[in-house]
Amino acid sequence: MTLIPDASSVYQGSLPVSSDNLIKLLDQWGIIYDRSNHAPLKTVEDAKKIQYQFLSSKEGGGHIKNLYLRDNKKRSLLLVSEQDRKIDLKLVASKLGLGRLSFGSAERLMEHLGVRPGAVTPLAMITGAKKGVRLFIDHELKNCKKIYVHPLVNDRTLGISPTNLQKFLTEVGVAADWVDLSNPAERST
Repeated sequence: MTLIPDASSVYQGSLPVSSDNLIKLLDQWGIIYDRSNHAPLKTVEDAKKIQYQFLSSKEGGGHIKNLYLRDNKKRSLLLVSEQDRKIDLKLVASKLGLGRLSFGSAERLMEHLGVRPGAVTPLAMITGAKKGVRLFIDHELKNCKKIYVHPLVNDRTLGISPTNLQKFLTEVGVAADWVDLSNPAERST
């Protein structure tokens, strides 16, 4: 019986960039982070079960969800938002000036971001930058003390400041678009 690789560090050697190599690069680039190891987290609900060990949202913790999307012209994008934000893909497409958006397949995710489902992260732009993936980040995350991201696998989490996240993106050649993802209906309530 063949084992199917999951998004944990056990299979990091099968990724274009391993988590260990990414962490070495972060250290070389002087990017400051805190690291936690934990059971694999596949969903936001899984992540919420261990968030007590991190800064809460009220304390400045940026707990995120990452959506790998493509538009009707097959252009890939990564959308990073606060974990509880409701995302209306039609509204996002309109705000970003894109065509109809849909979720990318697991195969495209690996091809364009070099990660498996459950480990999607802005740090995957280390591969995405070479594949033409556009990165959109909720501008409200700039106000966080730390943003919690996976380092290409889902059994590790790094706490990284927005400034250090930007430093990483600069190192890999990515100009992130920090965008307002709030729904006008949410603001009026």
